[in-house]
Amino acid sequence: MFSNVLFWDIAPYVTLAVLIVGTWWRYRYDKFGWTSRSSQSYESRLLRIGSPIFHFGILAVFAGHVMGLLIPPRVTHWLHVSDYAYHLQAVIAGSIAGAAALAGIGLLIYRRFTRPAVSAATTRGDKVMYVVLVLAIVVGLYCDLIGTGPHGGEFHYRYTVGLWFRRIWLLQPHGEVMINAPWDYQLHALIGMVLFTLWPFTRLVHAFSAPIAYLFRPYIVYRSRAVAANGEMVGAAAPRKGW
Repeated sequence: MFSNVLFWDIAPYVTLAVLIVGTWWRYRYDKFGWTSRSSQSYESRLLRIGSPIFHFGILAVFAGHVMGLLIPPRVTHWLHVSDYAYHLQAVIAGSIAGAAALAGIGLLIYRRFTRPAVSAATTRGDKVMYVVLVLAIVVGLYCDLIGTGPHGGEFHYRYTVGLWFRRIWLLQPHGEVMINAPWDYQLHALIGMVLFTLWPFTRLVHAFSAPIAYLFRPYIVYRSRAVAANGEMVGAAAPRKGW
């Protein structure tokens, strides 16, 4: 059916095109808007709690998706990890990470809409992004905890959803395998594509500016203001290299 081709063979490439072109456009024409628009100066107590929980949770969720979708089953079989053992650890770890991400984003949303100054700095795009992001996390948790359960049922997503995802990058999408996937996995994939389509045009774009170079920069040099006996300023030692 054309709808299956549209959703599973065409939509992924539309999503990638919007993500790449939109990110380039944002960087080219809106460098000063390329930020998370921090609201810490308005309220910091809830932010200090919710932000780390959300960020560590969502990073763990991302790592789980990379392992589950990009690593073929034959790799874990070669490592003598059974489908049951893999699925069990994925459910446990994924549920913990998803719950942390949901708790963190829930606290951040509560903060954003109960603190007038923070609420005033919230754009319509932010509100749409929050809805889509929460839906993605909730449906993902449903897939983990209720959809197939810890025993995997009769569905193993690595043989369907994972195969479809890997084939996208080979320019050979097999949308027909997604037709046989449960509705919750199909919904999760569709919400994910919507989220990545919105990504370049919301505050989420700051994720592409992870300060990796910060780890390797030279240390900040603080020069002493002490004055030597001869009246000259005493300088600091030569700066040391970073990591």
